[in-house]
Amino acid sequence: MNWKAIHRWLGLSLGTLALVLSLSGALLALDPVQQAWQAPTASTDLPVATLVQQVRQAMPDVEEIRRLPSGAIAAFGFDGDQAQARYVDATSGQLLGNYQPSSLPRWVKNLHRALLLGDGGRWGTAATALAMVVLSISGLVLLLHRMGGWRHVAGRVRGTLAQRLHVLAGRIVLVLLLLSSITALTMSASTLGLVELEAGPEPDVISSVSEEADLAPTQLALLRDLGVGELRRVNLPGADDPTDTWQVATTRGQGWIDRHSGDTLAWQEATLMQRLDDWARVLHTGESAWPWAVVMGLAGLSVLLFWLTGVLIWRQVRQNFIRIDDNSALQQAEVLIFVASEGGSTWGFAQALHAALVRAGRRVHSSGLEHFQITPTARQVFVLAATHGDGQPPTHARHALARITAQGVSSVPVTVLGFGDRQYPAFGAFAQTIDEALRTKGHPTLLPLEIIHQQSAQQFVRWGEALVQTLGQPLAIEYRPRLPTTTALMLVERRDYPSQADRPTAILRFAWPRQPWLARVLGRGLARFEAGDLVGIVAPGSTVARYYSLASGSADGFLEICVRQWPGGVCSTHLLGLKPGDSTQAFIRANPGFALSGRHPSVLLIGAGTGVAPLAGFIRRNDQRTPMHLYFGARDPATDYYFGSEIERWRAEQRVASVNTIFSRVPGGGYVQDILRRDAERLRTLLAAGAAVRVCGSRPMAQGVIEVLDALLAPLGLDVNTLKTEGRYAEDLF
Repeated sequence: MNWKAIHRWLGLSLGTLALVLSLSGALLALDPVQQAWQAPTASTDLPVATLVQQVRQAMPDVEEIRRLPSGAIAAFGFDGDQAQARYVDATSGQLLGNYQPSSLPRWVKNLHRALLLGDGGRWGTAATALAMVVLSISGLVLLLHRMGGWRHVAGRVRGTLAQRLHVLAGRIVLVLLLLSSITALTMSASTLGLVELEAGPEPDVISSVSEEADLAPTQLALLRDLGVGELRRVNLPGADDPTDTWQVATTRGQGWIDRHSGDTLAWQEATLMQRLDDWARVLHTGESAWPWAVVMGLAGLSVLLFWLTGVLIWRQVRQNFIRIDDNSALQQAEVLIFVASEGGSTWGFAQALHAALVRAGRRVHSSGLEHFQITPTARQVFVLAATHGDGQPPTHARHALARITAQGVSSVPVTVLGFGDRQYPAFGAFAQTIDEALRTKGHPTLLPLEIIHQQSAQQFVRWGEALVQTLGQPLAIEYRPRLPTTTALMLVERRDYPSQADRPTAILRFAWPRQPWLARVLGRGLARFEAGDLVGIVAPGSTVARYYSLASGSADGFLEICVRQWPGGVCSTHLLGLKPGDSTQAFIRANPGFALSGRHPSVLLIGAGTGVAPLAGFIRRNDQRTPMHLYFGARDPATDYYFGSEIERWRAEQRVASVNTIFSRVPGGGYVQDILRRDAERLRTLLAAGAAVRVCGSRPMAQGVIEVLDALLAPLGLDVNTLKTEGRYAEDLF
């Protein structure tokens, strides 16, 4: 089920109506609070018979005594021809001040219950309540999906300010909104007559004919045995009708009493639907429980925040929506491109491929992978498939594999290009599954499966060059990443490490340009970030961003990276040429798979060279003093021990429990894998106890680390893949 689409379109189509009902409901929640503060406290142990006797003495013409939703007791009757309603002191029967019904305008209640439209409006509110149930359920599903399940639902929220506010408010009040919607549906069902509340028709009972005087209330057994806490109302028999009866309604049911004999003439137990309706009214309105009314009122007000942030998120998605020009009809196209993308970024690559094929004179049709089919006119098919979450298909393509499997045998080549992130254990798993299914069906391919890491433009260009060679015709694939809006970062400090003459390195610290609250809600300015996230730097004249792992978080008040000169590197040359006071354009890209979220008994930080940067950031923010053990390798301690002085200071502050370094260009030196082997026994103990692992550096280094850890974990029946599956092992590689 496409919960994201359901949530989006229900929110957009019925959001305004739900907002009206929620805000009016929040206003109505003031009523139980006001009534509870104004009403006198009532005794719950006093027998109803005694209460009626006392009230009748003070108000001879009393007709009904009712327990109000606030818990207070009120008597209704006449003083001559003048109707009166008075609060009653339940302990003495003394009449107190006048009872005033709700002072809230009637139109507010009419708006909330029927949208000011009568019976038709009641159906409208019922339909809106049903939509809110689905909206709340879809919101909960998306929340759990985003946070990684119930275990992580209280974890740190990432994204723009609008996204964070949407999620933060959601995990607090979504359950309350779901409860409010369900109870509203229950109440609507009874109001609209869709369910029967009463046990049956009211019995036709009359009191016995007698010339004797009526029995006193204290002589009626049913009233004597009933406490005020169970009372809903009691109606006294009319003085001018000797056959009229006492009628009493309680939380358990209602009964009729003979005024002369005191016998209970009939009793009707409360039905299950009556009990459910009673609970629904308490839970929905807060009647008889004013603290709950406050909670539900705040939940109603939260819908305004949901609506505003939801619209902003939708607007941001729309701004990033990619349109495909010159899209031929499916049945007329000779080249088909099918796309599976959760966030939309894969469509940018499809757009570039589509445009290049069109310029080459081909008729091309591009659509979602859920529409996969081989048409009679198709000569070539491309599948661009991103992997979502733990090897899952994007939501819209969840049934695509079944559709592909159901297709008949065809000789049309189908080429699969995957997209994913090597940090995740199931890197490109969905694309691999699609490719295997297509080969099983007998489809040939123009190129073997390739998986693009982190939307690498360079890797996509290389794939395009291989495609051109295979096709044997010119094909200019011009992919330009759609970069987020950038913000100017001003360099405030730099620390240079000369290292090799041709590979200088520097730690660069930039000021974090704080944005006004409204600007951040609208998604403007630099997003908040954590150590381990990525900053995209766009060098002057470049259309491609270069990503650097962050050694700091927003809470540090600055943005810090470690940059090494790469031969011919445009971005590294630009950054290393900056002086304090100079600026560069940048944006933040979240890196949640690498983040240190949740609590771990200990953390192993393994890095080499400039890969120590995010590891230093983790140590910097280790305010809880979680045992962290750093394993760092570089060439020369005199020139390559990046963050060395800070690391020593953090060790003194117990932010890092141990530091293990090794340098390859000194006598007796080696690589980071070597110190892992030497410390195998301690590492095995820490990993067996649940330690998390973060690795940052080059791919060859990371592969060497995996080999060492697999070897030392083997006696425990564990390996790195198991740690990745458990969410304990993550890499940030370059």
